[in-house]
Amino acid sequence: MASKRNGTLYIGVTDNLIKRVYQHRNNLVDGFTKKHSVHILVYSENTNDIVSALLREKQLKKWKREWKINLIEKENPRWQDLSAEYYQE
Repeated sequence: MASKRNGTLYIGVTDNLIKRVYQHRNNLVDGFTKKHSVHILVYSENTNDIVSALLREKQLKKWKREWKINLIEKENPRWQDLSAEYYQE
């Protein structure tokens, strides 16, 4: 998730992406995303294996910022909110 294009980035794991994005978008979760207004889903990966998801999260969190931005821009060059279709505002 991101606050804006090239803004603050957040990486996390969830078993319910739509619910989790809703919580972040509406500041229902105290912490990093609320403090830094991180509300835009710009990239996601799916798996049915929680162990591999947690390993991938740890891997991505160790990456340099530039690598994370390149990963986002490879799949979502305009930094569109991938969750916008789920939420009418």
